[in-house]
Amino acid sequence: MNNQAFLLERLLQINPWIGQAKGTEQAMNMIKALMPVKYIPRQPSKPVLNQDRAVVIIGPRQAGKTTFAWHCLREFAPDVLYLNMEDVLLKSALDSPFILADWLRNRLSFIQALFIDEIQHMQEAGLFLKGLVDARLGRPILATGSSSFHLHARTRESLAGRAVRMKILPFSLGEMTSQVSVHNPLAREQQAQDKLKDSLIYGSYPAVHLADSRDGKQQILTDLCEALILRDASDVHRIQRIDAFRKLIALLAGQVGSLINIAELASHCQVDSGTVHSYLEILEESHIISRVRPYAGGKRREITSAAKVFFIDNGVRNLLVRNLTENFAARGDKGALLENWIFSELMKALPMTANLQYWRSKSGAEVDFVITTGNDIYAVEVKSAVLRTPKLSRSARSFIDAYQPQTFSLVNMSLNAEISIRTTQVIFLTPPAFAAALQAEPPWGRL
Repeated sequence: MNNQAFLLERLLQINPWIGQAKGTEQAMNMIKALMPVKYIPRQPSKPVLNQDRAVVIIGPRQAGKTTFAWHCLREFAPDVLYLNMEDVLLKSALDSPFILADWLRNRLSFIQALFIDEIQHMQEAGLFLKGLVDARLGRPILATGSSSFHLHARTRESLAGRAVRMKILPFSLGEMTSQVSVHNPLAREQQAQDKLKDSLIYGSYPAVHLADSRDGKQQILTDLCEALILRDASDVHRIQRIDAFRKLIALLAGQVGSLINIAELASHCQVDSGTVHSYLEILEESHIISRVRPYAGGKRREITSAAKVFFIDNGVRNLLVRNLTENFAARGDKGALLENWIFSELMKALPMTANLQYWRSKSGAEVDFVITTGNDIYAVEVKSAVLRTPKLSRSARSFIDAYQPQTFSLVNMSLNAEISIRTTQVIFLTPPAFAAALQAEPPWGRL
């Protein structure tokens, strides 16, 4: 069997609906079998699918990228060609975009949309997409990638002007409570509180969110960490010192929200600083952690270089420190947990063009998060305390005096209130209220 004949056979195996009569119940049922019974709407709006640019959806494993992609393509079903690049046989046979382009013009001319899943497994993902877009096939192209490490390394230049990027992360609190009617505020508030408690400890990956038992959530988290850390580390990133990689991520999990010291981490892991830097890049590009760098506007003596590390998901972080204790109030790390949760909610809500940083002066004043977009500044402080009155810390006042942000939000466990300091609106918000504010109109409503 020649390569093209093998490729056609493999495509038909992966796309059994091809060849079925258009619109038949059997063809549609084959497509529906790939989708979850219950679809939870995601915060990013459906991208505009056109023929001039590909849409590339990035995000961690099992965050719902494939489900979201199928949801975006439902109007084209069943005339969608699905390519899963985790399939070794398909990947080895499909080594040129020109072969696929030729087939879509001739043998598969009835196909209306192209879906390439897990494209980071291709050696030259960007060049492959570039070739398809430049072929002007007259069909929308949608691709997903669970590790942007390879996408960044190989596609940034080749996809310039040819692709729109968007990000799908684990569920936000707003997404997890979106199924409750807005006309039942008490039920919505109660569910928000329940889901907050759950996601602080177990995180919000879709499978974890949908699991109906504590044991189920823990098993899913264990399997997920195995895939994210061990499988990808060895199979995708070819890391030689798996022991050092595992130790580094465990150390980072215990230092959430703290300034990281590269030399100290290297010493603990018994590797050099360059190796730590490369491991951090892999973890970040795999959407496991994110480094938050300092904001320095020059109006105070400020820290300008040291980064903080946060985890994209609380559940992954808690599993790594081996602490899934559900009593949040009794936990010794509740401050770090809440700060990490607020970070993850911000990451899910902010556009990819926004800058998320922290602020710290050399005299010790600090603000947890500073968001900048253009000339606008927003600040967020996180306190895991019960507040009775709307009072600000000296650090908060120092930042407001220096930079006059549009809003200064103080997330706490009890108080919803508003005050003004000159031109800055200061908003005290409980975590559910903060999450709801992020769902409001741009720029992120009432931060």
